[in-house]
Amino acid sequence: MNDGDITAGLRAALERADASERLRAAMDAGTRPNHAFIDVLVARCAVEPDFFVRDMLTWALTRHDPSAVVAAILPELGSPFPQARSQGLHTLSKIGDPATWSAITPALLHDEESAVARAAWRAAAGLVPDGERAALADALATHLGRGDIETRRSLSRAFVMIGEEAGAAVDVAAGSEDEGVRVHALATRALMDDPDAGFEGAVDHARRVAALRDAPAAGDATAAGDATASDGPDAAEPPDA
Repeated sequence: MNDGDITAGLRAALERADASERLRAAMDAGTRPNHAFIDVLVARCAVEPDFFVRDMLTWALTRHDPSAVVAAILPELGSPFPQARSQGLHTLSKIGDPATWSAITPALLHDEESAVARAAWRAAAGLVPDGERAALADALATHLGRGDIETRRSLSRAFVMIGEEAGAAVDVAAGSEDEGVRVHALATRALMDDPDAGFEGAVDHARRVAALRDAPAAGDATAAGDATASDGPDAAEPPDA
């Protein structure tokens, strides 16, 4: 059977209506790698609606020659279709080739599509060279407080992956006047100190810490109360005897 027949058969299998059949086809493509499969697998990543099938497509790609897979994926990072970008980034993170670090551009790190941005953060945090860690943390810090809990969790985990070089950027954000940014930064710092902690618990702790920081000190409250009392009618000068 020639390559044309092989790829046509895989393409047809990956277009079946039943997700379990598509999953099996992707698994078979990874179990018996063939260079001719790469383009078909990459193309399907951009349109596959089922999460588990997409993950299997990525696994199948990692079973092929890394240099050939990377060459096929890099154009996807500039695709107008968000899923193509996000799945391409996810696959790059699984391959883990340090040479692909430069492909994770600022445009991807700051992508308006949360799924793409999350994938870019994970890939960048896993591939960043040691000398670029602090700069990457500075770029990611601009997203603290962004999005839903899943987006925030992903960003915090990226900071954990970057390591202590991210500490300065997170600590600066922890002093932000924006409560959402401040709480997210405090939760991120808690995760950096204890990577095994759960994100929701870290957020709850961060909210308590932020509330304590925002509360007036006891001395200030007493002084404020004294000042209020001194301005009241009971504090007037006593009449002359």
